[in-house]
Amino acid sequence: MKNQSFTKKLHNAFAGIGFAWTEERNFRVHLALGLVTLLAFAVLQPTALWWALIVLCIALVLAAELLNSAVEALADHLHPELHPVVGKVKDMLAGMVLVISFAAAVVAMLALYVTVAA
Repeated sequence: MKNQSFTKKLHNAFAGIGFAWTEERNFRVHLALGLVTLLAFAVLQPTALWWALIVLCIALVLAAELLNSAVEALADHLHPELHPVVGKVKDMLAGMVLVISFAAAVVAMLALYVTVAA
């Protein structure tokens, strides 16, 4: 797998996103919420700084969901039966996604408040 061409690595990355899209409902939900947020921003036209922040937040939420899904899939493959340590790892990953999602929602609400109040 090492020393692959950039094109091959890019293909693998898009395949990973495709797996998340087809196999992970939460990834689709987060992507849909991100798109709705971008639509709201397009209508309300906040400043470029708020755009940059929300795009970064959406990307972080999606990246966190990809990481969560990848580690969960690996854990399930390596240890298919229920195990308390695997459960804790999965819970912490879900917590990571929740924290980032909450922060993204706060950024979006602040951006919309500042834009509407201006």
